[in-house]
Amino acid sequence: MIAFVNGAVAALTPNLAVIEVGGVGMAVHCTPNTIAGLRVGEQARLATSLVVREDSLTLYGFADDDERQVFELLQTASGVGPRVAQAMLGVHTPDALRVAFASGDAKALTAVPGIGPKGAQKLLLELKGKLGAPAPVVGAQRAVASGPAPWTEQLTAALIGLGYAPREAEEAVVSVTPQAEAAIAAGGSAPVPQLLRAALQSLNRAR
Repeated sequence: MIAFVNGAVAALTPNLAVIEVGGVGMAVHCTPNTIAGLRVGEQARLATSLVVREDSLTLYGFADDDERQVFELLQTASGVGPRVAQAMLGVHTPDALRVAFASGDAKALTAVPGIGPKGAQKLLLELKGKLGAPAPVVGAQRAVASGPAPWTEQLTAALIGLGYAPREAEEAVVSVTPQAEAAIAAGGSAPVPQLLRAALQSLNRAR
């Protein structure tokens, strides 16, 4: 198993990072949140999980070991493959998933593309207690931080990481804000992966 990769970031796409390791470019599938923390030309260390199939070897990358562990635990549920597990981590942090499973929050799971109400209930039954307890929330963390919403910062960082100018990134974020607000108003969270794709489409049209 390849536990991690460490090297210079050679290229980035919305869901893939190429990390140069010993002169070899390793293609690592990542969530937009992980991509947002990378910059081409800079050093990066990603925890990884190698998924072996008869016709492919696919490397998935994560910001830390906790994300990788949750990614692998999610796949112990029937019907959950690496793509669905990664989509879940693209929408929710590991602790947010722990809270969802501990509280039986099916609505949080249906915010993930590809998971419907029945699938969410099934996952709650199969995975409850398997991901461990969420980290305790200290007093300072309970306060709602002022300033931009977390999804806007994630999206802006991801676009800049893909090579767009800060002004272009900010304009693209503005263009998808109604989509994000609609998702939040419906009781969900801002779907960063879908918003990133929509932002890229708006940037391509502008060019």
